Amino acid sequence: MNEVMKTIRTSLQEILASGIKMLPGLLTGIIIIMLTAYAAKFTQSLSNRVGHRTLRSQSLQILFSKTSYVMTWVTGVIFACVVAFPSLRLGDIIATLGLGSVAIGFAFQDIFKNFLAGVLILIQEPFRISDQIIVGDYEGTVTQINIRTTEIATYQGEKILLPNSTVFTSAVQVRTALGKRRTDLALGVDYNTSLSEAREILQQTLQQVNGVLPDPKPDIDIVAFGESSIDLIARYWTLPQQQIVRRTQTRAILAIKEAFDQAKINIPYPIRTLYFYNQDKTLDSLPASNGHSMNLKR
Repeated sequence: MNEVMKTIRTSLQEILASGIKMLPGLLTGIIIIMLTAYAAKFTQSLSNRVGHRTLRSQSLQILFSKTSYVMTWVTGVIFACVVAFPSLRLGDIIATLGLGSVAIGFAFQDIFKNFLAGVLILIQEPFRISDQIIVGDYEGTVTQINIRTTEIATYQGEKILLPNSTVFTSAVQVRTALGKRRTDLALGVDYNTSLSEAREILQQTLQQVNGVLPDPKPDIDIVAFGESSIDLIARYWTLPQQQIVRRTQTRAILAIKEAFDQAKINIPYPIRTLYFYNQDKTLDSLPASNGHSMNLKR
């Protein structure tokens, strides 16, 4: 029994001694981690200033900033591990990471997938910060491209976080990519209207609307003979921002209505003709099987 207690006591003393020996390294590693946090912020701030001066693309500036931030943390953590555990070599750390990469990949595959998609989005630049896009059922202005998500602000004042992998693999409609957008405004005129006169009035009216671009010029197409009107489509171009498109369309509708009123051109609404009759007095004669006729009342 005494030998067992002596063995236990010796083991505890050895553990305590090794812990005391490791304590300075552990404290130094903790200090290195704390310094790494400040170093990462400083590196990110420095890379932001350098990126603004050397890189024209805002997306590449973001990528440079985030890459420097992540690399600073990786370097700091590896250095802290080497200091805290002197017997641990850099080659052992790399080998451990290599052996555990498969397990880590399965555990964090969504994070890695979104990270890589975010990097590709920043490099390829299918859209930029402040672009207005449509992804699936979501539409708004791109406010931020993070490591994991793309943030858009909807026109209703809501913030939507979309995973980068979803954005990268989905069809993205960039509404502000080309510098201008076309609006197709459908309307109809009365059958008694002179179509050449109506087209001329629409052309002149749209050219005077504030927000309509002079080039390309507005175009008026006659598209169909409707049930109660001849249908036309007025096509004009504006700047691509949603607010400008919406306000210009309102001004265009007001101007067209005023111009048509002055020219006494009617914009008809659908007309239906209804016939009423007393069904009790309507009889249909059907032949009977025995040669006689039978009157049925409907």
